[in-house]
Amino acid sequence: MELIGYMDSPFVRRVAISARFLGLPYEHRELSIFRDFDEFRAINPLVKVPTFVCDDGQILVDSTLITVYLESVAGKSLMPTTEPDYIRALNIIGASLVAMEKAAQLIYETKQRPESAQHQPWIDRLETQLSGALGLMERAVGDGSAWLFGDEVGQADLTAAIGWRFVQHAMSDRANADDYPGLVEFSARAEKLDEFVACPLS
Repeated sequence: MELIGYMDSPFVRRVAISARFLGLPYEHRELSIFRDFDEFRAINPLVKVPTFVCDDGQILVDSTLITVYLESVAGKSLMPTTEPDYIRALNIIGASLVAMEKAAQLIYETKQRPESAQHQPWIDRLETQLSGALGLMERAVGDGSAWLFGDEVGQADLTAAIGWRFVQHAMSDRANADDYPGLVEFSARAEKLDEFVACPLS
């Protein structure tokens, strides 16, 4: 199995860390959808990260779909088993993925698009959505001193921690750490785990 993409993508990092929590070995190839477009396109015509190459050569995209596949291979899940907790975990994961998505869109809008072509109402909308997602995540983690569903780290934990770390790395000016003390503590604790240390944000 091979994971393609840089760890500066929170979606790539989510797959990498999930695989480690599931005990699944994989190869990692760093290709950029910008700098290595043609090489990437030869592997996956979608040119999308994360790209995951299965042992039989089939290509998967989308971090959630890839983690579902990884769980099927590992024969275990990183999700809670009881319905109330399962639904709550989905809610937290959803908010965390939106935070990642809106932060990425802000990067594209403000750093890839020429300033003359940027649309401020769209930027304002993205910032509002990012703020809303972070607010939901902050309420979910509380003071950040405990994992979300018991003593073990699950998919909701790692996705929230990765999401906050990416937002802070990419645009700390748009997400003041002082406004999210729970996420700061929660993410800091997660980043000390072996699975996170092995997959540093590049």
